[in-house]
Amino acid sequence: MPNRGSVHRVAAVTVAVCVVALGATPAHAGPGAAQLALPAAPPRVFFGLVSEDAFQVEGAYRQMTLATQSSLGVGLLRETFDWSKIEVSPGNYDFRWYDQFVADTARAGIAILPIVFRTPTFRGGVPGVLAYPPTKYADLGAFAAVLVQRYGPNGTFWAENPSVPRMPIRAWQVWNEPNLKAYWPRGPNAKQYAKLLKAAAGPIKAADPGAEIVTAGMPESKVGVPLRKFIPGLYKAGAKKWFDTLAINPYGHTAERVDKNLAAARKIMRSYHDKAPIWATEVGWSDSGPGGLQLVGPEGQATQVGDLIRILVRDRRRLYLRGVVYFNWRDAPPYSDKDFWGLHTGLLTLDGQPKPAYYALQASLAAALRSG
Repeated sequence: MPNRGSVHRVAAVTVAVCVVALGATPAHAGPGAAQLALPAAPPRVFFGLVSEDAFQVEGAYRQMTLATQSSLGVGLLRETFDWSKIEVSPGNYDFRWYDQFVADTARAGIAILPIVFRTPTFRGGVPGVLAYPPTKYADLGAFAAVLVQRYGPNGTFWAENPSVPRMPIRAWQVWNEPNLKAYWPRGPNAKQYAKLLKAAAGPIKAADPGAEIVTAGMPESKVGVPLRKFIPGLYKAGAKKWFDTLAINPYGHTAERVDKNLAAARKIMRSYHDKAPIWATEVGWSDSGPGGLQLVGPEGQATQVGDLIRILVRDRRRLYLRGVVYFNWRDAPPYSDKDFWGLHTGLLTLDGQPKPAYYALQASLAAALRSG
């Protein structure tokens, strides 16, 4: 995640780029995206982004960024609703930053998929650790209910801000990547995550019976529990009763591999007689930076982004796919001088310049949205 200061330093140049990009003619139309016949158009909310810069920098930069994203056909942003930053002390909540973000996205006509995540130290979080489950899982449920009561259909935010277009948050993602030790330091355990999911689902549904409970996005990773083990573990623990949509982060070297990862998850779900939707809540490729399977170069990134939209729109009915979220809108600087491929997956460079992948997304979304 880029620090707020680094984003401010390039905000002005990116605003200028976005003004141009709103009316840009694609310099890179992607691999045949506009020429391919696609099925009937999916809803705009099908297409999502992670855009930490839009969250971290308010004012003109955020508004222009959201306007640009909306003009491309993006209908959703996935964003961490950081428990450790909102509940500042037991029972005391600071909503100011999130209130402004919710207001700005609503004015732009963009929905939010919040990740309910990151435990405060007084609820069991461990200083210096990226993420640690709460000591009492019920505490996460109580916090999630507070969020629904603030931003859900009967939320106090909407009553207090009648000039903001009403776009209540209805989908809530519980945690992130619990099959990786980085996000479940006690050691990934499907049964334990199922208990956390249950603890969150009840209070969320009590606050909004129509809410959509989304599981944490789970990646297929060599450093985590394989999905062929973790997803069945969830079903064996009874988790089917506690979610409406199964999320995976189906990273793959190619868009075709992403599609196969989603198909593999659907196959597991069928074996447990589950017809719930799947949501691809994080996927992306890097054009530069440290090596790895996701490093594909500038033209490779453009090719995979264009193919991703085309393939997932084509297969969304077969997979019963809820949507796809691309990571990331813009590159980010190294964390304390530590670089990795995930900081180079942006559609924009660190200085806010559109990459070939930006134009591939522009062309592919235009084709998908007019296909109906």
